[in-house]
Amino acid sequence: MKYYIIAGEASGDLHGSNLMKALFKQDENAEIRFWGGDLMQAVGGTLVKHYKERQFMGFAEVILNLRKILGLIKFCKNDIENFNPDVIIFIDNSGFNLRVAKWAKEQNYRTHYYISPQVWASRASRVEKIKRDIDAMYCILPFEKAFYNKYNYDVNFVGHPLIDAIANRTQIEEATFKSQNNLNDKPIIALLPGSRKQEITKILGVMLSLVNDFKDYQFVIAGAPSQDYEFYKQFIKQDNVSFISNKTYDLLSVSYAALVTSGTATLETALFKVPQVVCYKANAISYHIAKRIITLKFISLVNLIMDREVVTELIQADLNKKRLKKELNLILNGEKREQMFLDYFELEKKLGGKGASENTAKLIYETIKEPNI
Repeated sequence: MKYYIIAGEASGDLHGSNLMKALFKQDENAEIRFWGGDLMQAVGGTLVKHYKERQFMGFAEVILNLRKILGLIKFCKNDIENFNPDVIIFIDNSGFNLRVAKWAKEQNYRTHYYISPQVWASRASRVEKIKRDIDAMYCILPFEKAFYNKYNYDVNFVGHPLIDAIANRTQIEEATFKSQNNLNDKPIIALLPGSRKQEITKILGVMLSLVNDFKDYQFVIAGAPSQDYEFYKQFIKQDNVSFISNKTYDLLSVSYAALVTSGTATLETALFKVPQVVCYKANAISYHIAKRIITLKFISLVNLIMDREVVTELIQADLNKKRLKKELNLILNGEKREQMFLDYFELEKKLGGKGASENTAKLIYETIKEPNI
């Protein structure tokens, strides 16, 4: 069978790579052509476009780069026609993928979606377009199936792929990690400022403002694979700061606490059982637009899944040195730290256990073996 996969961002690359491994196990004759990143490329298949070529954050940034985005969508459609796949698999990245999906369905391609767009967060009216354009949806958050059921759309809850990604990684000892990366013996506070330049620019400086107030710890920046050290270097003014690129899971596995930009990283940090403070600061225009259309009580996946505040969220003006220092102190010692560990174990139970990639690959393969009517 021929599979065309479209993923964006580092998280999509990770989950796409594991899905591809599972598809190759299900279908030994699989031909895969994809939009993704280095991890997907390492599995096999043919890389069409790297996600680094289309990283745009927020409403304002999308508008400013609209011509480029429309050009990429046109290119994608042409490439799909030339490849003529048995199924197109969209992974997250709804702004791009749903536009391609509409066209793909009109052309009678099978359309499957792995990792649902966050329609439960805003613009729920998009569900009707998803029902129209997507043949099968594979959800990774437990509350999504109930959400879609309200719209008479039957979806598959396959479990969360992060559980597999974390469980399958090679373990590393703390002493070994510190030695290999020239770190000292102090406990580590991990800084995860995001993967896009816009969010790193707005958030990393605030995180680093705490360094001189916590001299008994060492701060380590988790560098995203999409950015190089030269970009991060402009923000580092203190001595007690290290930078490690593309080793976020290893870093989290040995960290004592973390300051984390809102997104998938908040859930990753929780699954590594690292107490955290969630940080979010966006372009002012993008933030005010988002505030009008997003109706959620929380922004972090941890709190959304638990449906209560487990981790503190510092958003826009609340993300300042005073508040961040206070919240970091609370998770370094004492009752809040201990409670967070208990909440993390409950969170993991809600996510459904291992096997998300294998579950999804099996469902996709079994479906497309049938004639496309």
